[in-house]
Amino acid sequence: MTSIRNALTSLADMFAYPLRHSHYLELVNPLWTEHVLKARVVGVQDETADTRTLTLRPGRGWRSHRAGQFVRLGVPIDGQRHTRTYSISSAPAREDGCITVTVKTVDGGRVSQHLARRVVVGEYLPLGEPQGEFVLPESMPVHPLFITGGSGITPVMSMLRSYVLEYDVIPDTVHMHYAPHVQDVIFGAELGELQASQKHYQLHKYYTRASAQEASVHFSAQQLERACPDWREREVWACGPAAMLDAVEAHWEQAGLARQLHTERFHAMVAPLPGAGVKAGRVWFAASGVQAQSDGATVLLRVAEDAGLNPPHGCRMGICHGCNTTLVSGCVRDSRTGSLISEAGDTVQVCVCTAVGDVELAL
Repeated sequence: MTSIRNALTSLADMFAYPLRHSHYLELVNPLWTEHVLKARVVGVQDETADTRTLTLRPGRGWRSHRAGQFVRLGVPIDGQRHTRTYSISSAPAREDGCITVTVKTVDGGRVSQHLARRVVVGEYLPLGEPQGEFVLPESMPVHPLFITGGSGITPVMSMLRSYVLEYDVIPDTVHMHYAPHVQDVIFGAELGELQASQKHYQLHKYYTRASAQEASVHFSAQQLERACPDWREREVWACGPAAMLDAVEAHWEQAGLARQLHTERFHAMVAPLPGAGVKAGRVWFAASGVQAQSDGATVLLRVAEDAGLNPPHGCRMGICHGCNTTLVSGCVRDSRTGSLISEAGDTVQVCVCTAVGDVELAL
């Protein structure tokens, strides 16, 4: 049957040339396309004042994710397609076949503002395949310690929901969650329900911005000992703001237990700038015929976008390589490591590289 279907598909593509028959199916139902994966927005739900969950029905070609993975989501804005990466917050085994992504607005973030404020039910969004290694082991039972902050709760929420959906119970689990204030806890009501109904799930909430009613607290060794005295024996999954993750990584490294720690960052780690500082210059985008000024500290993807370009990209943190281009001349610095790339023909990830003086790229 597969051979017959492939033959019929090839025949249909011949008649559809120079397009594919999938392009015509897209006119009838965008979820039937095979040349690009799309998802229909079937629900929206506000989680907090600045966070919204989108329920998406993926089209043909979607494969189920593992709890904790992320997807690239395409967002058409003003005639241009932008791409961002979001963790999937739903369990893989949902009976309706849908997935959810939970988007927190970012100050000045055009895409996050659009998704959390202007996307409506019925829209279609380009969707990538599930990716990421921030997942629970499939064959080995674990007693996890989750440490999350802000929107870093989203991949862990997928894990908690997966436990409940597949096994009805959450195993012996300690969860430390940080948010600015009580009203900023994403999935706050659901977490409270899990705490009440799951006897092996221990939730500890901490608020990082002081108010008249709340004391400001951040991750510390003392908190960890009080919340989870057996933390040395547990596998740990941590996701959240960079400062929190830096503190968590330093603690586990000092304890000699770094192998037990799994982290997920929403932004790439940035290496300190060299003593000589940055070097401003001009960036030439050869294929586009556009020139732009660089301050030597802003990543090249943002320089291109500020110049009116919309180069291909995905995660914006150097993981997916969707933004790769070729260095024609000049020198760039990888902001994660501080290493220089100066050989013509080398690959440059524009989402994490900055210009060092004058640069020409093949974009």
